[in-house]
Amino acid sequence: MESAENFIKRKNIEFKKKNSLITTKGIERKGEFYWKRDAWTFLPQSDYSEKVFIFERLKREGFDGKFSHKNEWKKGTIEYRIGYFIVGKIGNAKGRWVWGQFCPMIPPLDFKKLIKKAEKEKVII
Repeated sequence: MESAENFIKRKNIEFKKKNSLITTKGIERKGEFYWKRDAWTFLPQSDYSEKVFIFERLKREGFDGKFSHKNEWKKGTIEYRIGYFIVGKIGNAKGRWVWGQFCPMIPPLDFKKLIKKAEKEKVII
């Protein structure tokens, strides 16, 4: 299995090369939002070697479909996202690094460290 350190190196290379947009579903499931990943940082969880947090700075780029807050939406607006990757345990994901599908749970010291790291690396502006 790929170590957290090697996974982070691989994802950093992938993110730097990849200039494509991130797509997220609208809450109403009638449209999609497109984001540019401007900056990011990774942090392995201190007490779980198979979990890596990511803090991202995303910029709004566009949308397709319908959503209720169109008038409030502005291209170029910055938003932050905290997520995580984890080594899967079941099915096709077993033994592979996959995006965590639920809200991240993070130990307090790791949270503080992640925020400080994001500030230091100018992910937070």
